[in-house]
Amino acid sequence: MTQTTKYVVGITDHMIGVPDIEADVLGPDVAIDFFATTNEAEFDPERLARLDALMVWGAKIGPRSVAHLSRCRGVVRYGVGYEKIDLAALEKAGIPFANNPDYGVEEVADHAMAMILSLHRRLWEHDARARNYRTGWQVHSLKPLSRSNKATVGVVGVGRIGTAVVNRLKPFGFHILGYDPGQPPGHEKAIGYERTESLEALLARSDIVTLHCPANAKTFGLLDADGLARLKPGAIVVNTARGELLDDFDALEAALRSGHLAAAAIDTLAKEPPDDHPLLTAWRDREDWLAGRLVITPHNAFYSDQAAVEMRRNAANTVRILLDEGRLRNQVRDGS
Repeated sequence: MTQTTKYVVGITDHMIGVPDIEADVLGPDVAIDFFATTNEAEFDPERLARLDALMVWGAKIGPRSVAHLSRCRGVVRYGVGYEKIDLAALEKAGIPFANNPDYGVEEVADHAMAMILSLHRRLWEHDARARNYRTGWQVHSLKPLSRSNKATVGVVGVGRIGTAVVNRLKPFGFHILGYDPGQPPGHEKAIGYERTESLEALLARSDIVTLHCPANAKTFGLLDADGLARLKPGAIVVNTARGELLDDFDALEAALRSGHLAAAAIDTLAKEPPDDHPLLTAWRDREDWLAGRLVITPHNAFYSDQAAVEMRRNAANTVRILLDEGRLRNQVRDGS
């Protein structure tokens, strides 16, 4: 450390090179300790003990690490989700935690919209099947295939990203339902959607369901076998939120095979890369029954060149404000 160093900020890991952007935002009085690993077991207790703040990308932070964060003023996650962060352990230790919700909103909303429109128009299925057409080219239109203004989209979670999706859906003419008990009465009037008072009502009425809620004790397995059974027959599901919301591959495969679920698009999985499963084998092998009906992207809905920079700058700025003012913006509390 140089003589001008006042603080030490730890960075567990991140997916994009060295923490040069973070260093620029944090300033010359901050020394960065880059652990460069997602494996919590590799965190040196002595290095943890000297941190004034900790920034986390993909690593788990549990009681083992928290016990050594003796001078840490706060833990900040680069992303929005925090399933790997033990909030109870942090609160017990008196260490506040913040996530980073104010980046990548446009990218995730655009990604969800691309999935919604492509599955609704059955583009991937047309593409997969058209490879084998040798005669009667134009007669192979897939049915059913409705107009946008004859279809209903249910948005589960109408926060930042859910609202951005609602705003993108409106010009296409979709009827839009929204379910979010965290939004105050009248939110639906300001944004422009029909509020449902229960998730069940939304699932039963929606031709397309798009998920934009956090993963927590109330939402884990939101679309398990029971949740999928509540969907309108022939519905489409899009998940750009958290993998834990749609984590039952057995149920998902059964719903797709039976046709109860017309199609699904998934950007985030509970385990990445995923373990082997018959559904994923069918997807990888482009089996005919699943052609164009299951779309999986590798958890990059958040990404654009601009969002990658914004994410890192915003997270580092949250730490800088904490060090300068003792105030942690975007704070998340256990049970919130």
